[in-house]
Amino acid sequence: MDEMTFSSLGISEEILKALDDKGYGYPTKIQAEAIPPMMQWRDIIAKAPTGTGKTFAFGIPMIEHIDTASSELQGLILAPTRELAMQICDELRSLLTYKPGLRIAVVYGGADIKKQFAQLEKKPHILVATPGRLMDHFKRHTLRLDKVEAVVLDEADRMLDMGFFKDVTGILDKLKNKRTLGLFSATISQEVMTVSWMYQRDEVEITIQADKDNKPDIAQYRITVSPLEKEDCLLKLIRKCGWERMMVFCNTKHMCQRLSDDLTRAGVRADCIHGDIQQAKREKTMQTFREGKLPVLIATDVASRGIDVDDVDCVINYDVPEENEYYIHRIGRTGRAKRKGVAWSILGNFPEEAKLDEIAKYSHFTIRSMAFDASGALVEREAKKPTIRKKYR
Repeated sequence: MDEMTFSSLGISEEILKALDDKGYGYPTKIQAEAIPPMMQWRDIIAKAPTGTGKTFAFGIPMIEHIDTASSELQGLILAPTRELAMQICDELRSLLTYKPGLRIAVVYGGADIKKQFAQLEKKPHILVATPGRLMDHFKRHTLRLDKVEAVVLDEADRMLDMGFFKDVTGILDKLKNKRTLGLFSATISQEVMTVSWMYQRDEVEITIQADKDNKPDIAQYRITVSPLEKEDCLLKLIRKCGWERMMVFCNTKHMCQRLSDDLTRAGVRADCIHGDIQQAKREKTMQTFREGKLPVLIATDVASRGIDVDDVDCVINYDVPEENEYYIHRIGRTGRAKRKGVAWSILGNFPEEAKLDEIAKYSHFTIRSMAFDASGALVEREAKKPTIRKKYR
């Protein structure tokens, strides 16, 4: 696998030059295994960890299949959230430097649908969309799906888990000329298997395990304080460790907003994204974060889906996530692009401690326990030894 290059995968010179400009010399494992069969119009069901290069794995073959002499929509990518849809669109457009005739558009909910009409009137060859908004456009006859040949469901597990099963299957039923369907997912749920059984034929199964080559290098820490001290603890960590760019996760929109307001009042440059914030402001906040002008971004799990910034220094769990998979997705925002990352979890009660213990056991993670000493320095705490009670008769 080490000797494999993008040129050995049968990719066109235009895409190879774009990849070279971006500094990508060698394909990741998911790219090396998915690109060749997708170039041959094979169906794919791929399980791969977050941050392993899935977008280029399905995006490159889709771009290569497009006939730019035609003005028809030929490629469709479905994503669970607007943030992920925008991220995919941006990444694929970055490959089009030497393919100026190929058009990519993105449509998603939460934005003015009439403004998206202008994009669709330009006749995109590839459309990235959230399922609900795609169905809105289809019902309004602002796009046609009858010429679509290549289809991809990205983060298929999350999309189907979020209640899009009916929309997704309704869309797939309308693609009469579909030649290839790619299902890309961090986990293969029962719903993903159902979609595969219904719509794929002779599919190629790909499983990429997290290993030393693609597993992020993330140092994980935990610190336990009283519930009323959590915010003060967060401020201490921010000021003590001097990270340039960090993400803080909360479980609720209310806590997300409250924490953002409190940090701002404390003199920290912070902002937040959650479901109650208007899309235009969310996009502006994300752009400021990507440009390195916003040190602290606070987010809920749903709002953060699709955030793909390569140099996040640290992820902080202000609330312990309710699902084990959420923890993996959260900390996966750091330690990317071969950099070393840091993840902290601030625990305020016993249920949070127990939940993090469960996550560590489930994920086979080592999470070191830390504390602030009297001088304010961070020191490692010794693990508590279980108390052995003697039995008296």
